[in-house]
Amino acid sequence: MLCFLIIVKYKVTIQEPTSKVERVSKFVLNAVALGALVTGSMAASAPTRSDHQAPSEKPPAHLSGKAIAKPTKPYAVGQASWYGEAFHGKPTASGEPYDMYELTAAHRTLPLGSWVKVTNLKNRRWVLVRVNDRGPVPLERIIDLSYSAARVLNMSGSGLANVRLDLIKKPAENADMAMLTTPR
Repeated sequence: MLCFLIIVKYKVTIQEPTSKVERVSKFVLNAVALGALVTGSMAASAPTRSDHQAPSEKPPAHLSGKAIAKPTKPYAVGQASWYGEAFHGKPTASGEPYDMYELTAAHRTLPLGSWVKVTNLKNRRWVLVRVNDRGPVPLERIIDLSYSAARVLNMSGSGLANVRLDLIKKPAENADMAMLTTPR
């Protein structure tokens, strides 16, 4: 049997409906009240215009006095490829043996030992690599990455990716860097 809660001036009473019309009308009223309650609570928790403040000329208080990085012009944007097992252990232009599990790259003109931030433009993943070789051979490509660097960027399928290159200073010797280890 249906029972309805009726709230009258902060008193809760339970009353059983007597006629079919009364039952239907109370059911509809309770449904409307419940709908209003749910809608009101959703509206109360929804973000308002005041929650999203327009950008101002001044930096937020917690950043005042600190340098805020401005977007910089990329060194180059173009297609990257990777090279791996066929060259593993062979000498690079820098004289060191190529290690496909290090985060290194080949570039035509950058000085050997330069550090480059390579960003995959499709998925925004990036990696820091050290230039230790010359290449890539195909002129339409701007950089050849080691196998591990390509894995960090999640280069899949054809082994090519559109990337952005940014020159960076040499990372500090004590800097934390992610390195992939040789598969076992």
